[in-house]
Amino acid sequence: MNTPSYTPSTAHKRFAITATDRYLPVLEAFVAKGWLPHKLFTVPTDERLHSNKAVIARAQALGMQIQLSRLDDAALLDLQRADCDALIVASYPWRIGDWRPYLRYAVNFHPSPLPSYRGPFPQVWAILDQQAQWGVSCHKLEAEFDSGDILAQTLFAMPADECLDSLDLKIQMAARTLAEQLANDFEGLWQTAQPQEGGHYVGFWSDEDRTLDFTTSCAQISRQLRAFGALQCLAQVNGVPVHVKRAITWHATHQARLGSVVHADSLRMVVACQDGYVALLEWSFFSSGTTTGTPLA
Repeated sequence: MNTPSYTPSTAHKRFAITATDRYLPVLEAFVAKGWLPHKLFTVPTDERLHSNKAVIARAQALGMQIQLSRLDDAALLDLQRADCDALIVASYPWRIGDWRPYLRYAVNFHPSPLPSYRGPFPQVWAILDQQAQWGVSCHKLEAEFDSGDILAQTLFAMPADECLDSLDLKIQMAARTLAEQLANDFEGLWQTAQPQEGGHYVGFWSDEDRTLDFTTSCAQISRQLRAFGALQCLAQVNGVPVHVKRAITWHATHQARLGSVVHADSLRMVVACQDGYVALLEWSFFSSGTTTGTPLA
């Protein structure tokens, strides 16, 4: 296909985007800056941790094409034939192939201050590791996940009591700010993108990482509860494994055996821990094969 003769830095760019509802602000930011939306790639969601209803509705209102199946080489070729300039990737679990034969640009929005915390869902680790600062980065899309040159990033403070919900909302707001910056000066930021140096990769957590240990402190258990949120923690209560949907802790001096149930009110249970109590407010029995959903970055 012949390359269009316009100058990308001065003409409106046509773009495709991968997104679920959490990254709808990125789509809105590019549209608000005059970019031309062409196609939405999204994925099936569990409608509990993730949804795509709002982003699909917005795409329909904008007259965008919508694809739920994987973005493959055929889809990239279709984007080329539609004179699409850029692919904006956010909240997408599938690896995307080599885009360079088809598009001028492809970038990824990653919910961490790269080069630290590359990986599929670093928000949990941000809280478990007690980070004091977090952010969102935009980098060139490469074959190796989250490894491309960084165009721009935005950072914000994390308080000691950060939880998964508050961090997720901050990331959404920061992503929009970053998208506005990109949409304003995409070509300039693309040309001056900086290689990543150092950093590290974090994968998904294990069941052990999210299992509450009642021999530890209120602070440790509270941190796990805040880190996993709707992803849910696990626990052993009287030898029975359970999913913990919602719980609270408080400090107290006691002589109770650690891990023992010291009080119950209907389905609510109070369990003794090292320096206080853990109240399991909403929980369910654990069974193999039970899932809390597949997180999307």
